[in-house]
Amino acid sequence: MARTRRKDARPGEIVAAALASFAERGYAATKLEDVAAAAGISKGTIYLYFQTKEELFRAVVRQAVLPNLEAAETQFVAHEGSCADLLRALAQRFLNLLDSNLTAVPKLVVAEAGNFPAIAQFYADTVLRRAFALVEGILTRGMERGEFRRMEVHTILPLFAAPFLLLALWKHSLGRHTDLSFDPRAVAEAHLDVLLRGLAPDHPS
Repeated sequence: MARTRRKDARPGEIVAAALASFAERGYAATKLEDVAAAAGISKGTIYLYFQTKEELFRAVVRQAVLPNLEAAETQFVAHEGSCADLLRALAQRFLNLLDSNLTAVPKLVVAEAGNFPAIAQFYADTVLRRAFALVEGILTRGMERGEFRRMEVHTILPLFAAPFLLLALWKHSLGRHTDLSFDPRAVAEAHLDVLLRGLAPDHPS
């Protein structure tokens, strides 16, 4: 029974080891045997579950990244409060993830998209399309309710996302090699304050 439980748990353990390896080494430098060693299994065993590194990366996205996005989508559907609060909740979700290795995924996609276009396209189709739709849905709802002024939703999207992407890239690249630093919570609060002031509805004087 213990052996069966161990076997059933292996894909999850491999994915966790892969995420840690990708975060530490990047995509190009990570080898399947490195992940196998980190997961405590033999090089041959990992091929029983994942034939290629790209297949393993896709599993990391599906099993480690997507559940967080799905939780945010569920919150959006069920939320009855203000859309400003929804944007704040989304920012908080990111801040929570910043303490994990998950924010290394967008960094490695950005860094290695030129050499590995297949993982960039997969990430864009699987994660970014849904994340963009979620933020645009919040903004659209806010405009329809009169909470936000009418603007072109798709042009606002990068304004919301950019500081969070910067924080992720900084943590997993330059932030490792300099004493220059940012307080993520303070950055998020300042960003939302500026953004929400800009989205505030126009009132006739």
